[in-house]
Amino acid sequence: MTIDATAHVHPQALVEDGAVLGPGVTVGPFSVIGPKVVLAEGVEVKSHVVISGRTEIGAGTVLFPFSVIGEVPQDLKFGGEETRLVIGARNRIREHVTIHPGTAGGGGVTTVGDDCLLMAGVHVAHDCHVGNRVVMVNNSGMAGHCHIGDDVILGGLSGVHQWVRIGQGAIIGGLCKVEKDVIPFGMVQAVPGGLVGLNLIGLKRRGMDRADISALMAAYKALKSDDGTFQERARAIGAATESEPVRQVVEFITGPSDRHFLTPE
Repeated sequence: MTIDATAHVHPQALVEDGAVLGPGVTVGPFSVIGPKVVLAEGVEVKSHVVISGRTEIGAGTVLFPFSVIGEVPQDLKFGGEETRLVIGARNRIREHVTIHPGTAGGGGVTTVGDDCLLMAGVHVAHDCHVGNRVVMVNNSGMAGHCHIGDDVILGGLSGVHQWVRIGQGAIIGGLCKVEKDVIPFGMVQAVPGGLVGLNLIGLKRRGMDRADISALMAAYKALKSDDGTFQERARAIGAATESEPVRQVVEFITGPSDRHFLTPE
């Protein structure tokens, strides 16, 4: 075990031999830190938290009571192989959140980026890759192998099907069931979840240029037309645009995917 001299472990917490606690780490009462866990500078583990497996947590992340991080995946194919969970810096992981490491069949690692907020009851399954500044509202969750881009918001009680990709800046409304890929900056509402427009409020909050917003709106309208297939419409838009955000949408649509797409309604 390596515990920095400035770290503080409550007498009623358990830190197993082999764990690494960086400068300024705090571990609250009744929390358990496994032998292969690495906590970077300033990580705060409140009471009743369990962190196990080969898990790395970045600087300044705070874990709230009853979160369970790094326990074995909920995958019947998992055979006890050693896989990883890597969580970035300055995240807020609230009560009863569960995040699982990867599996051998899915690349062996689950990742969460920086500056995310995972509210109470959130679940991040094995082999998922979550970007930066993602907000997952209470009791939302994703099945295995999902890719969530930067700045995505998942509404409360929403669920993301395995292998689904959600592009950067998209917003998913509460109670949605997302079974298909969602384009960058898309907005999904209703049950089971349809692509009803663009996340215009989010784009404006992040200071996107007005010309790029207009280009995205025009591209969305073109994607909604009946000319050719969805992929053909996307390629035609890509060939004609000079907008980088529009190119990002086109690359997302024409890139590799294991699912179909939510198309504009």
